[in-house]
Amino acid sequence: MKKFLFLLLLVPLLYGSDILTEQKIYSLIIHTLLPKKQEIKVWCDSDSQKKFLRSIPNVKFIDNAQDADFLLLSKNQNIQTKGIKFVTSLKLLENGKKSVIGGFFWQKGRPNILFLRENLKKHHIKLPESMQEYIEDEI
Repeated sequence: MKKFLFLLLLVPLLYGSDILTEQKIYSLIIHTLLPKKQEIKVWCDSDSQKKFLRSIPNVKFIDNAQDADFLLLSKNQNIQTKGIKFVTSLKLLENGKKSVIGGFFWQKGRPNILFLRENLKKHHIKLPESMQEYIEDEI
């Protein structure tokens, strides 16, 4: 009974830890890609992503993808816009490698961050030294 109670208490803590980690990673990514923006307009195609990203400072969620500075895509990367596209899966990153700047996704319980060098250049973005290890030429 004690083991069951312990597991019952541990699971929400671990899940909460992943959400907090993901919030911090997205905050770092968004503010690194758009450092000069006072208010970053974000469009997201996933309600579950919106829920935990709302706490990121200086981020405002908008309804029109065309007006967004940053698009977080979980379903479709073929949206035509001038905003920076960032995806939430390796499959979307591979499929959208011509227009997507990068991706953040979980694989085998570990967070993975990838940026595509060519698309960073297209948007004239230079990542800080601390994030250079996440830049790839190919997927």
